[in-house]
Amino acid sequence: MLETAINNFTSHWVLYLSMPITSGVVGFVTNVIAIKMMFYPLEFLGIKPPFLGWQGIIPRKAGKMASIACDTLVPALVTEKEIFERLDPDRVAREIEKPILMMVDQLMTELMSEYEPTLWESLPEIARKTIIKRVQADSPEAVAEIMDQIKENIEEVFDLKDMVVTTLVRDKALINNVFQEAGKQEFIFIGRSGFYFGFLFGIFQMVGWMFYQADWQLPLFGLIVGYATNWIALKMIFRPQQVVKIGPFEVHGLFFKRQKEIAYDYARLVADEIVTPSHIIEAVLKGPYADRVFNMIGKIIKKTIDDQSGIARPFVAWTVGTKRYVQLKNLAVERVVAAAPEMVKGVDAYAHEAMDLTNVLSSRLE
Repeated sequence: MLETAINNFTSHWVLYLSMPITSGVVGFVTNVIAIKMMFYPLEFLGIKPPFLGWQGIIPRKAGKMASIACDTLVPALVTEKEIFERLDPDRVAREIEKPILMMVDQLMTELMSEYEPTLWESLPEIARKTIIKRVQADSPEAVAEIMDQIKENIEEVFDLKDMVVTTLVRDKALINNVFQEAGKQEFIFIGRSGFYFGFLFGIFQMVGWMFYQADWQLPLFGLIVGYATNWIALKMIFRPQQVVKIGPFEVHGLFFKRQKEIAYDYARLVADEIVTPSHIIEAVLKGPYADRVFNMIGKIIKKTIDDQSGIARPFVAWTVGTKRYVQLKNLAVERVVAAAPEMVKGVDAYAHEAMDLTNVLSSRLE
């Protein structure tokens, strides 16, 4: 039998030597395709979901994947309270003072022209400017008071997990990026290991074919190569979690070997793309607790308007009408809340620096 096997090899040596190479290429290609199919396409591509076509596994299960990603953040690494505790209300008010003053000027003119155009137009220009300046003078204080109120009641008005999940589900490319960024080196390893292990299995296939040739051997080895190369690669990435010494060698899961690097990359991505000041503000104003925030802001703005009316408030209410005066204040609240996301963009740089989420998250995730 050995002599027959040697004769088979010498007669068709090109065919036999091509087996390990072919097996390695198949292992590499299948692994790379499998990785790509995890992430792409972002939307279903085909005739009838979920059978006649394909959608990347992570985009298809965006909600579940986002929840998994979020579970590493809340509350294990950072909480809503901790994020806002790092922000100074007075500094926030100073950072957005200019857009606030512009908004008050525009808002006062619009509201008074809309609700009492005759009274407003009849006032001298200096009187109108004086009224606007009085409101503007108290606006930064009102912003600081709103920030204080939000900080004191943060768990009642802001849901960090809901914000993270909503952001990731809305942007499927971003949730792909979270996993690709964290496991970039490991995905490269999976692709390359497909060739290495495929080549190794191809040697066994070549030897087996030299001694025994059957039609079922090729598809069987193809199945083994496809499954085993992935299984071995994944085991090498995640096991062992702690360093294990085998003689002079140290064995450690590739993912855990890069723990510090992965922690920083993941934290940077979260801080720069997910838990950003603009996303937080949007979540506070439009999230599940938006009504509570609206009421909180409404009380402070209405109080500011009443304070500025001062002794003239009964006259204003009488002139405009008590019901219309209340409507005016409610409309002022609505427009302030609507303008807030654009207005607070000026605080992004300060908030990003003050929250310092990259360093906080990476140090804890390590």
